[in-house]
Amino acid sequence: MTIETALAELRDEFELLGDWEERYRYVIELGKDLAPLSDDERTDPYKVRGCASQVWLVTEPQADGTLAFRGDSDAHIVRGLIAIVLRLYSGHTPAEILAFDAKAAFEQLGLAGALSTQRSNGLASMVARIRRDAEAALAA
Repeated sequence: MTIETALAELRDEFELLGDWEERYRYVIELGKDLAPLSDDERTDPYKVRGCASQVWLVTEPQADGTLAFRGDSDAHIVRGLIAIVLRLYSGHTPAEILAFDAKAAFEQLGLAGALSTQRSNGLASMVARIRRDAEAALAA
């Protein structure tokens, strides 16, 4: 599945929900499906800077050249945002990741206007970290 296909599926799911209260509940539900990180992964090397909540992101290069991501947070809504980010980026090549316009995607989902400034900054920090890891994978 392409990143654009994953975005289209998310957009369709969000459109089925009425208001942002329902969408927030859905985002929180998405976060409940995240695989837990180990204690070793909930450490400084994996921490995402620029997030108001505690956020950890693990990048795992795959044999086929794609990158897999796992993440966690101590905040329910942020766990849901991580789930959205992982759904978009995990399983794609560094080139695909770098070509994707996350800001436009979050606007399509309505997240840009629905999140607080702190949450928006945290989301941008997560995407920046994924992009840095993709750039590093390309350079390797």
